[in-house]
Amino acid sequence: MSDLSKLPVTVITGFLGSGKTTLVRHLMTEPQGKRLAVIVNEFGDVGVDGEILKSCAIPDCPAENILELANGCICCTVADDFIPTIEALMALDPRPDHILIETSGLALPKPLLKAFDWPDIRSRITVDGVIALADAEAVAAGRFAPDVARVDAQRAADDSLDHETPLSEVFEDQISCADIILLTKPDLAGPEGVARAREIIAAEAPRPLPVVEVAEGVVDARVILGLEAAAEDDMDARPSHHDGVEEHEHDDFESVVIELPEQSDPADLVARIEHLANSHNILRVKGYAAVTGKPMRLLVQAVGARVRHQYDRPWKPDESRRSRLVVIAEHDDIDAAAIRDVLTGAPQAAE
Repeated sequence: MSDLSKLPVTVITGFLGSGKTTLVRHLMTEPQGKRLAVIVNEFGDVGVDGEILKSCAIPDCPAENILELANGCICCTVADDFIPTIEALMALDPRPDHILIETSGLALPKPLLKAFDWPDIRSRITVDGVIALADAEAVAAGRFAPDVARVDAQRAADDSLDHETPLSEVFEDQISCADIILLTKPDLAGPEGVARAREIIAAEAPRPLPVVEVAEGVVDARVILGLEAAAEDDMDARPSHHDGVEEHEHDDFESVVIELPEQSDPADLVARIEHLANSHNILRVKGYAAVTGKPMRLLVQAVGARVRHQYDRPWKPDESRRSRLVVIAEHDDIDAAAIRDVLTGAPQAAE
C-alpha cells in the first residue's frame, strides 16, 4: 500500500503506436475529478505527442501542466531533465493530484522506476502503477514477441543460443514491469487475434496480470489510476533483460527527421509511407505535412504500414508551412538517404 501523503505518478508504457497518447488524451478529458499533470517523453525531436495533448488542454489539465522531454530517454537524464521536470510540476499552484508519464515507445520502464529512488523526490512521490499498452493486432501477428513455443524449444536444445531481438526485449520488459495491461485496437485484431495476444502476454508476464481491452483509449480512469502499487518498492517482482547492467543502451533503434515540401495530394503521401514501411522495415512514422491549398496542418501517424492522417489545426501565422516527419526503425534499417528518396517520391534504382 502506498503512502497517501505522496503525490501519485502513473507510468504509461507500451510499444510504438500502441495508443499511449490516445489514452492520455482520454484521461485528460475524463479525469474523474483529478487534476492531472503530464510528462511526455518522445523519441526524435518532432514533438507530435506533446502538441496533441496540449491542444486538448482543459481546466483540470491546462497546457502548463503538460511538459515534454524530446529526443532522449528520461531514465538516462535523471538529474538534468527528469528531476527538474517532476519538481516543476509539483511546484504548480494548484498542485496536481496525479502525474502521468507517457514514456517513449522504445523506453525500458524499469530504469525509469529506479529514478524514483532519488533522495530529492522519493519522500514526496510514489509510482501509483505502471500501465503497459499492447497493440492486439501487432502482438497477435508476432511483430513484437517471438514465437514463444518455438523459442522455448530452441533454448531447450541449446542454452547458448540468444533468440531475443531488440523488439521482443522491449516488449517483454514493458510487460514484465506492468501492474495492468491495456490491450488496444481489439477491433483490428478480431476475436481470434485478441485471444492470441492474450496468450502471448500471459506467456511473457512474470506473474498473472489483469488484461483489459481498450478501443480508442477509452477506459474509466478509476480502473488504472489509484492502484497504490508503490512500484518503486516492488522492483524485484518486475524482472528485466537489463537487470544487473549499470548502464543500458538505446542504440538498437534510431530516428531520422525528414523535411518535405508542401504536398499536393495526401493520399500520395500515405502511399509513399506505406511503401517505406514495407520496403525498409520502418516501425513508426509521425509528424506533420503542409498540403497545398489547405489552411490546416495534416497530422500523420503510422505504425508499420498502417497510416492514419487528419487535419488537426490551422497553421499559425508565425509558422513555416513545412512538412516534417520523424521515422523510427531498428538501427540497421535506418538509411536516411533511401528513406528521404521514398518519401519525396524520387525515382528508385532498379533492384
